[in-house]
Amino acid sequence: MNAVRSPYTRASWFNAATRVEPGKDHVFSQVDEAKHTKRRAQMAAGYSGKENEALESDIDKRLQELLELIRSKYLSMATQHKPMDLGRKIQYFTLDVISTIGFGQPFGDIKADADLNDYIKSGEEGLTVVTLSVALGLTPYLQWPPLARLLGPSEKDKSGFGKMLATARGLIDARMTKSLDGRSDMLASFVRHGLTKDEVFTEAVLQILAGSDTTATAIRSTMLYVITHPRVYFRLQAEVDEVVASGAATEIVSDSCLRNMPYLQAVVREALRIHPPITDVVPKKVPKGGDIVTVGGKQYFMPGGTNVSYNAWGVHHDKAMFGEDADVFRPERWLLEEKNEHSIMKLAAMRRTTEMIFGYGKYQCLGKPIAWLEITKVLFEVCCRYIRVGDAAYNLPVPASL
Repeated sequence: MNAVRSPYTRASWFNAATRVEPGKDHVFSQVDEAKHTKRRAQMAAGYSGKENEALESDIDKRLQELLELIRSKYLSMATQHKPMDLGRKIQYFTLDVISTIGFGQPFGDIKADADLNDYIKSGEEGLTVVTLSVALGLTPYLQWPPLARLLGPSEKDKSGFGKMLATARGLIDARMTKSLDGRSDMLASFVRHGLTKDEVFTEAVLQILAGSDTTATAIRSTMLYVITHPRVYFRLQAEVDEVVASGAATEIVSDSCLRNMPYLQAVVREALRIHPPITDVVPKKVPKGGDIVTVGGKQYFMPGGTNVSYNAWGVHHDKAMFGEDADVFRPERWLLEEKNEHSIMKLAAMRRTTEMIFGYGKYQCLGKPIAWLEITKVLFEVCCRYIRVGDAAYNLPVPASL
């Protein structure tokens, strides 16, 4: 259904509800197939890093700031206990990363150790509104311009979503007044590929809403499963120690180094499977004339226009696909113990299934490589190199609590 040449399309009632501004589509809300394909092509190079050479270094800078925040403010000593809400700090990190990538500079939540201008709070409220709009069929009414201007956020607001819109527009306007020639960041890539200032604005705000919350959820759930499963933690720790001892990771670990860590990659994939960070139904519409699908060996006819959705939790806990222990956090299921044809095909099928977390084919999330970078880097640096016992090699005091 999501394949590049599939005749299935997006369902307007669902995707259109995610518009940042009434009547203005971004890559996720766009249901016109030709326009969607064109916009993806315009944005792909910026998201992939091909025209955004500072992508990894920008993430590294924000991760350094997160580590410094922990070092400077939340180290418990024998005489004083300093609890820290790591989950909230992770969301500061992901929000600063995505604003750096989208606008050229971070919002500054990590350095301030606060949700500046209530961006996180307003994002959560916005997602609630979208959910209600979709569930109750209110999108055509809430996105009617006169009503949207009356009830929706305004760039004149002093905080919340309206303030975020104003800040985003100001940052983009400032960037667009300067020459983008020779620049290699995401915004410059978008402009080079034909996006207008308004289109860049809409896509950048989508990044903030879609990219920070979901990635933060993925990081938090991954770390939770690791630290509550000692067997997994110690095996992962051993792999990290081996990399550190080899000198392959000096300051912030590189993406190329992380890609060569099979157990760490397996841990992340297993965490995404057992606790999907996003569980929306992402419906697809059956093409005109209907279609016949085969499920469990039986054929079913689906009339044209039918909405087909998937249950993320059910799919990723399917025992027929992942084994009888599908409800257990076991990263080893992603490591080939026997390299025979059956095992290779089984692993490939499992990987294709979990790829649905990021979408697939023509609807795959463009931010997937960015999210994967953030998750793996934080897991390596925060959970396994920093928050651990007896790490004399790096002379980093160990927080007494998460």
